[in-house]
Amino acid sequence: MTGKNVTLRLLDKADREILKLPRPVKGAIYDFQHKFKTNPDSAGLRLKQLQGHDKLYSARINDEYRALLLRLADDDWLIVSVKHRKDVYAHLDRLTYSVNRVTGGIEYVDLQVVQEEVLSPPAPRTDTPSTPAEPLHPAEPAGPQPLFEKWSEQQLTDLGVAPSLIPVVAALTTEDQLLGLVEYAPQLTGEVLLALYDGKEYDDVLEQVTAPVAAPEPVDTEDFRAAVERPATIVTTTDDALREALEGEDFGRWKVFLHPTQAKLVTRDYSGPARVGGGPGTGKTIVALHRVKHLVEQLPAGRNKPVLLTTYNKNLAADLRSRLLALGGEPLLSRVEISHVDQLALRTVREAEPGNRKRIIDEAQAVREWRSLLDELGEDSWDAEFLNDEWTQVILGQAVTSRTDYFRARRAGRGRTVSRSERAEIWQLAERFTQRLDRLEVQTWDQIAERAAQLETERARRIQAIDRQREEAGGLDNIHMADGSGGWLRYRYRHIVVDEAQDLRPAHWKMLRAMTAPDRNDLFLVGDTHQRIYKNQVTLGSLGINIRGRSSKLSLSYRTTRQILRSALNLLGEETYDDLDGSTETLGGYRSVLSGAVPNLHRLDDWEDELEAIAALIESWGDVPHEQIAIAVPSNKMASEVVFALGRHGIRALEIGPDGPRGDSGVHVGTMFRFKGLEYQRMIIAGVTDGLVPHASVQQRRATDPARHRAEMQRSRSLLFVAATRARDSLDIFWHGEPSPFLKELIKVRPPVAA
Repeated sequence: MTGKNVTLRLLDKADREILKLPRPVKGAIYDFQHKFKTNPDSAGLRLKQLQGHDKLYSARINDEYRALLLRLADDDWLIVSVKHRKDVYAHLDRLTYSVNRVTGGIEYVDLQVVQEEVLSPPAPRTDTPSTPAEPLHPAEPAGPQPLFEKWSEQQLTDLGVAPSLIPVVAALTTEDQLLGLVEYAPQLTGEVLLALYDGKEYDDVLEQVTAPVAAPEPVDTEDFRAAVERPATIVTTTDDALREALEGEDFGRWKVFLHPTQAKLVTRDYSGPARVGGGPGTGKTIVALHRVKHLVEQLPAGRNKPVLLTTYNKNLAADLRSRLLALGGEPLLSRVEISHVDQLALRTVREAEPGNRKRIIDEAQAVREWRSLLDELGEDSWDAEFLNDEWTQVILGQAVTSRTDYFRARRAGRGRTVSRSERAEIWQLAERFTQRLDRLEVQTWDQIAERAAQLETERARRIQAIDRQREEAGGLDNIHMADGSGGWLRYRYRHIVVDEAQDLRPAHWKMLRAMTAPDRNDLFLVGDTHQRIYKNQVTLGSLGINIRGRSSKLSLSYRTTRQILRSALNLLGEETYDDLDGSTETLGGYRSVLSGAVPNLHRLDDWEDELEAIAALIESWGDVPHEQIAIAVPSNKMASEVVFALGRHGIRALEIGPDGPRGDSGVHVGTMFRFKGLEYQRMIIAGVTDGLVPHASVQQRRATDPARHRAEMQRSRSLLFVAATRARDSLDIFWHGEPSPFLKELIKVRPPVAA
């Protein structure tokens, strides 16, 4: 059994063990896997079957450490653990491995480690290889009620709990024990137990946790070779992934170990546009990146870029580029166009209209121009922000080109109703506004997006006309229908993948729909409307993008701890959110298997006290790298004040601008808007004060425009939710004076710490 065809895989739990090992041992593991693939029977590896096991073997890594491997077939091996040699033989009867009859995945459990780390107090080990192994006897609860006594062994097994752990589960009496077991248990076992512990009903857990990862066909629990190919067996076989783990101290797990639900979404063949939703940290962007890689792998050889990966701003697009490069290198990047959606629209317009060199202004500048126009006209009965929203969302958003069409236009979601005479006034003001912009030789991003949508829609119509003519001519092309450049008209892209889909404008969607032919796997969207931080609310079906029956949801957070997650969900209150297609969406089933500290709330007397308390908190964190600390605030002015205040304490801080942090190292500071798509070890949200979050102007609309008030309150909640869920390990929320009304329920549960 020598040569090139030996496959050596690594189970996902084993990589966590490897990361904890000394650096020299990691190097020895890398050498070991090369030697093993070349010749597993090499005398130096000392490969041998372990007593009492038909599939479990040990092999020598170095003098001190051994790899435990499952033999799946003659030339196919799976590393399930790396142990010190003195620990390999002590309790062989407590090493269990099986094929889960629900998921069909391979599961490995070291019951001895579970006993010692979860159910028994830590004590010095005195076992030797000659000590007789004793059966596992979980400690009897000394009074407290078992956590899972209401569920039978059969029910737990049907949910996917590993059978070997059922006696341990029956003995759990505390949350600490449960969280300890989750660390060592197979992934599905941990997810099921946490969902039950959190109060989910049995049927809900079956539907939300177990069903998405269940094998589609009956499982042969004796066929380990088939089991290793199923998504539920999370493994890697690549040398590069292992090298990254051993040399870089970071496994880049997102590149290697996809959760079964993620893997299914990545490789699924969709009959049309598809959408993946889910809360923060559930891996939506990771799924999008792997989806791009999967789509590229299906392409015929070539040098073009038929796959588009897009998102809503420049900063996120740059991050997607670097992560895609890390995932597949230059060969992958060479087949993918990566662009933020406004850049894509601008390029489309300038390609068609090379003479259009108007300066571009943002929304804030557009509102200021509306105010100037109203001042010049002496018009005080209209609000500049309302008019700007009406112009962008209704007139531009629905491509309205005449007063008559505007009278007919739908205004769903706009809140305030307007009469026919008021529509006439608004239309006249909108015409004056566009004339003003033309005179100033400026244009807005909304105008660019709508013009790009018009151009691409017309291009798609011409392509469809050519296709119809070709069919009528029996497959022959008509050269007179080619485009003006002399080339043949084609759709720009074969596949389009969209990240942060909830923040795109209607015009963006019309443009993207026209850029790819309606076909299998044409559009793949990921996003979460609970994280919508802009005003763009769309119904995809009305824009020609039908995702009905092709929507999925991720619900397991890989970033945020259970404690932070509970607090973040509390910030959302009882608001309802849409699903991008006219129905509602919830974060039902959203959960985490990570555990940590409960978020801290800090009430101070004034803003200066907040700044001093924040500096003191950062100083108390000692060796935490400053680039792993972030501070989110309500305004740019407050961000600058935070940077200045930290500087007084000798703490380097960097403001996050449109292109990311303005420097290399230091605490990251910015408005809540700037933290979308980022994550940090420690997160601070400051200035969460009534009148700032939400801004006082939002509250003032409660009586004058209730619908707009509700929409902006929801957006403010979403912004705070986004900021809170950037945290991995800890979250601290500061305010001065009266707290934001969004903190009301959180304060009831978690009183502020003493100043």
